[in-house]
Amino acid sequence: MFGNLISVAIGGAAGASLRYLTGIGVVRLLGHTPFPVAIILVNVVGSFLMGAFVVAAAHRGLTHLSPLVMTGFLGGFTTFSAFSLETVTLYERGEVGQAALYVALSVVLSIAGLVGGLWIARSVLT
Repeated sequence: MFGNLISVAIGGAAGASLRYLTGIGVVRLLGHTPFPVAIILVNVVGSFLMGAFVVAAAHRGLTHLSPLVMTGFLGGFTTFSAFSLETVTLYERGEVGQAALYVALSVVLSIAGLVGGLWIARSVLT
């Protein structure tokens, strides 16, 4: 139990740090944008990695790494709490269309990322 807790903490710190650095990278690349590009990016990439890891872990007998990778790293990297905040912020600024677009893109592209990760991992490992 304690070992899993340490794994989640280490993975979470790494994932959150990478999410922060991704945000900085997006700002440097695109400048400050009113649309939350970095959050969509981490949610889609994180969902893709989650799909790939689920398949790889099952095929390679690595499910014991799930607390580190899935709960910790990917839980810290992706963030639907930030997604929720950005959605409400857009809505409160009167940008209802942007809020709806953000929700639709986040959900659809994150699911597509997960399916893509599953598909690629399955095609490589089977």
